[in-house]
Amino acid sequence: MSQDKFKPTMEYLPPWVMTSLVMVATIILLKSITYIRGRKKYNLPPGPKPWPIIGNLNLIGALPHRSLDELSKKYGPMMYVRFGSFPAIVGSSVELARYILKTQDVKFIDRPKFAAGKYTTYNYADITWSQYGPYWRQARKMCLMELFSAKRLESYEYIRVEEMRNLLRDLFKSSGKVIMLKDFLSTLSLNVISRMVLGKNYLDKSEGSIVTPEEFKSMLDELFLLNGVLNIGDSIPWLNFLDLQGYIRRMKSLGKKFDRFLEHVLDEHNERRRQEGENFVAKDMVDVLLQFADSPTLEVKLERNGVKAFTQDMIAGGTESSAVTVEWAISELLKRPEIIKKATEELDRVIGQERWVEEKEIQTLPYIEAIVKETMRLHPVAPMLVPRQTREDVTVNGYDIPAGTRVLVNVWTIGHDPAVWENPDEFRPERFLEKSIDVKGHDFELLPFGSGRRMCPGYNLGLKVIQVSLANLLHGFNWRLPDGMKNADLSMEEIFGLSTPKKDPLHAVVEPRLPAHLYGV
Repeated sequence: MSQDKFKPTMEYLPPWVMTSLVMVATIILLKSITYIRGRKKYNLPPGPKPWPIIGNLNLIGALPHRSLDELSKKYGPMMYVRFGSFPAIVGSSVELARYILKTQDVKFIDRPKFAAGKYTTYNYADITWSQYGPYWRQARKMCLMELFSAKRLESYEYIRVEEMRNLLRDLFKSSGKVIMLKDFLSTLSLNVISRMVLGKNYLDKSEGSIVTPEEFKSMLDELFLLNGVLNIGDSIPWLNFLDLQGYIRRMKSLGKKFDRFLEHVLDEHNERRRQEGENFVAKDMVDVLLQFADSPTLEVKLERNGVKAFTQDMIAGGTESSAVTVEWAISELLKRPEIIKKATEELDRVIGQERWVEEKEIQTLPYIEAIVKETMRLHPVAPMLVPRQTREDVTVNGYDIPAGTRVLVNVWTIGHDPAVWENPDEFRPERFLEKSIDVKGHDFELLPFGSGRRMCPGYNLGLKVIQVSLANLLHGFNWRLPDGMKNADLSMEEIFGLSTPKKDPLHAVVEPRLPAHLYGV
């Protein structure tokens, strides 16, 4: 699949847009006056001088987390910028991350109303983009107490085991051939999450699917891109109707595709509920959501669009993070074969060569855990987390942050901070054997899933899939780059969106390292 499709269409404002802006000189003057007056009211953090109308958008490139990282080196770990009409602060240190995400979490807990939330998540009806309030608190409680509870995740372990075996068998059949790893990982993640959330593999043609796996993977790629792009209309609302980058058109189109699929899913589930009547038992997460929708005890009624929005959230979130992280991990390891050797030595010593790694055994594999953490440090799936917004005026380190200010926590900068990490650009899992740091939102040096109330509610599932996938891929296969390709030739460029996958998907060759009967062929 061409990667150009997922590349942001505008890294900087094109000349014709600048010409259009010049034509509204009167508005420019009024906006400038408003901004100057507003700045005098507050002792704002340092930051680059904004241009009229566009603010600091001219300084943001195709990889915003890296652009803001460079700016923070000049202006400090708490930086004030303007995205068009809207003020924003960027926190780029462990201390600020802790303050924003934990100490004063409730003051920083809102979401900006971006077009992506409106057009791709049923008008902010999902847990990611919904505003703080009764609806969001109820959704979070549903996730923590029911959908992603330890008991429910344990009940679905057999699904994860079966799909992992299918992946290992398919890789065995591809031994000696050049494979695109992302395809295998995406298939694993989609099959697992489809069976857990939807009750069956809706992407399997034999199950009567209305969308092909290739189409659905494309839809998910588009969803994550569009939920992370810098849409000009989100920063300059009076330009929104022009849809200068074409993003809104794509969001609307994508929203219709997902809605068609999700309507089909809900119709099938409701029909099964009708047929089974009093004997109905919830088998999957959609069943649970539909039961919530029928409940008269909910504080806020869960409408059909809410059920679809949460379902889409679980499918997307459960698919993207694991596939992206494991692909980055294998890519880093292929550049450092000595790390693969250490990992396989640990696997052979603890697991042996007559069986596969089980989820409960990950805690006995500290080096595998360290590789996962190091991958998440260097390649966080969401390098600036999902944007937040202040609910009230806040004072941080003597600086004033007005209510309604957008808030970004640049975990990419924190993960590359030489004051926190020795040789931060080096892939060295051993650093996590030397210090106790987890990824569960308690240690602010490493925040792949965020922290606080807005932390990813399904992080435990994602972590399980990532760890056991990587462990078994290393346990079951020897990995190498295609013939004629050197370690230095392996591209480590990325694409920015709500997630940050590799720009060039990893191609590699696998050879089995365990007895043939274990692969089920």
